[in-house]
Amino acid sequence: MRVFVTGATGFIGSATVKDLIAAGHEVTGLARSAEKAKALAAAGAEVLMGTVEQAEILRQGVERADGVIHTAFNHDFSQFKLNCENDRRVIGTLAEALAGSDRPLLVTSGTGAATGVTGRPVTEEDSALSADEMPRGASEEAARAARAEGVNVTIMRLPQVHDRTRAGLVNVLLALGYQHGFLGYLGDGSNRWPAAHVTDVARLYRLALEAARPGTVCNAVAEEGIAVKQILEVLGTRLGMRVAPVAPEAAEGYFGWLGPLAGTDLAASSALTRERLGWAPAGPALLDDLAAFEPAQG
Repeated sequence: MRVFVTGATGFIGSATVKDLIAAGHEVTGLARSAEKAKALAAAGAEVLMGTVEQAEILRQGVERADGVIHTAFNHDFSQFKLNCENDRRVIGTLAEALAGSDRPLLVTSGTGAATGVTGRPVTEEDSALSADEMPRGASEEAARAARAEGVNVTIMRLPQVHDRTRAGLVNVLLALGYQHGFLGYLGDGSNRWPAAHVTDVARLYRLALEAARPGTVCNAVAEEGIAVKQILEVLGTRLGMRVAPVAPEAAEGYFGWLGPLAGTDLAASSALTRERLGWAPAGPALLDDLAAFEPAQG
């Protein structure tokens, strides 16, 4: 299969490109600079120069592809809502280019998009919150709109995707720890965040591309939930940082935009994903990676 991948040089996208090529697929990856194009070519992919803001470039990538994996996303969380609405537009462009075919489109979301669930882990059958309630819901709204028009869409919900240099929102907690002088959590820190190793996530993107039924939601979750306090204690031990609770009245000042998620239990299940696609995560656990963490710069 010839696959067009956005975000092909990013943390998750580059791992996905590697997995696709190893499995015999041909990959065209989007690159926005000569440096990133060089890395992509070295991985064995064809390079399409451009950005997701360029609709014509996206249409070129789709035109020559048998399937599309969209992993690109602007992670400048100071403008999170704007970035999510931009993602809505990108998904709309990709879907429009795929209209009238059965070629698959994999759209990226997060397990946190369905945080309205209480008392149990989020499952693949739980709907995402609206974009008004949770900005990331915009991506799933765009995916559902495309599916309603007959496009073969799969939604990939990601947890904290990690290796020994990156770990999703854990890196944000670390940055806040450096800023405030300690690693902070809310309440007793027992709220849980799900996780998966980047190689397992990359493999799931491929499995979903190859076999997911139209309209499928995948939870790329290897570990249902690890307590935030436990995450920070392992990280603090590794990096020599103090771990302490943040007083409720100081939460907004400490966590900023992360506040609504910092104390939320985000546990999520992947039982249906494993059953439907035969996915069996085998990568290192989050705490094992954090025990040997070397935070990526930038």
